[in-house]
Amino acid sequence: MEIRKATMEDLAAVTAVEAKCFPEAEAAKEKDFKARLEVYPDHFWLLFDEDKMVGFVNGMVTDEPDLTDEMYENAKMHNENGAWQMIFGVNTIPEYRRQGCAEKVLRRVIDDARVQGRKGLVLTCKDKLLHYYGKLGFVNEGVSASVHGNVVWYQMRLTF
Repeated sequence: MEIRKATMEDLAAVTAVEAKCFPEAEAAKEKDFKARLEVYPDHFWLLFDEDKMVGFVNGMVTDEPDLTDEMYENAKMHNENGAWQMIFGVNTIPEYRRQGCAEKVLRRVIDDARVQGRKGLVLTCKDKLLHYYGKLGFVNEGVSASVHGNVVWYQMRLTF
């Protein structure tokens, strides 16, 4: 397995993986990924099994301490010198789940954020994943202000 950063050439594959991983109301669309790749391609970590993309993690960097729905929509909110690495999506296609793929990519994202001098990382997740992210060092801060996809999300933070 190999992890690499994204390019615009990965747009279709990233969009396809997202569609396999999230329900329609929650999944980012191609136009969203296009805007993100134009502004912060270095904050897309792609996982490949040979030449097949099997997962990815993406998100912007900001000085804002909390993840908001506006961040999903507005790539221009990215601040490369920001304090916090936001995580918008942790994606692993179904046939590769429960094999350590997401953890492998997340550990790389955490390491990169630490090397870049960030304060830490922030993500939101559903209640069934609180324990999973907790094992990686994220702390549950309670119900998020995010209502993305009309779902209840919990904000999780890993502080260095």
